Amino acid sequence: MITLNTPALKALLDGLFADAEITSTAFRAEFEKYPPAEREAMMMSKDYKGFYGRAKDVHLSVSRETGKLLYMLARSTGARSIVEFGTSFGISTLHLAAALRDNGGGRLITTEFEPSKVARARATITTAGFSDLVEIREGDALETLSRDLPDVIDVVLLDGAKALYPEVLALLEPRLRTGAMIVADNANWSPEYLARVRMADYLSVPFPDDVELSMRI
Repeated sequence: MITLNTPALKALLDGLFADAEITSTAFRAEFEKYPPAEREAMMMSKDYKGFYGRAKDVHLSVSRETGKLLYMLARSTGARSIVEFGTSFGISTLHLAAALRDNGGGRLITTEFEPSKVARARATITTAGFSDLVEIREGDALETLSRDLPDVIDVVLLDGAKALYPEVLALLEPRLRTGAMIVADNANWSPEYLARVRMADYLSVPFPDDVELSMRI
């Protein structure tokens, strides 16, 4: 049995996804009260700390399907080195760490600026038994991901402030191996990022739920 399908991890993820549905539904209802132009400005603004600070109790997680995609990509590529931008409460982190476990080990660096989310994610990762695989860095990703990175990165998940996707990619890009996979959730909110990964250095394809999958070439 693969780690992702073990009863303990499935039960943990089921609980997290259920909670995510409740908190995200309430947050979306409030968000959609704003006019479309104002919603777009908030999502694409570099004043991300204000916006995401208001969402400190909201999971803002990947979907179940995207979680499985993350596991499959990391597992099938034999990933040993993964970087995640936007830990939140750790749903995506669990999927990526499960792949590392089944690949025989490795290192997942994930970063989150909201302290309360960091605390909950650390507890979740400990419960799942992945503390030996996961390093959570608390703070601004432009600082936390500017140092002490692996020489080679196999898989990247971008699921934090959308306006920062191009800058985070620029930090990681020199270390992306040929064939490295990059998953960007809600990528439609970052047109600059989409323009970058749809250029010659990448193969890129959009998926439902505004997920962009790119491969470094």
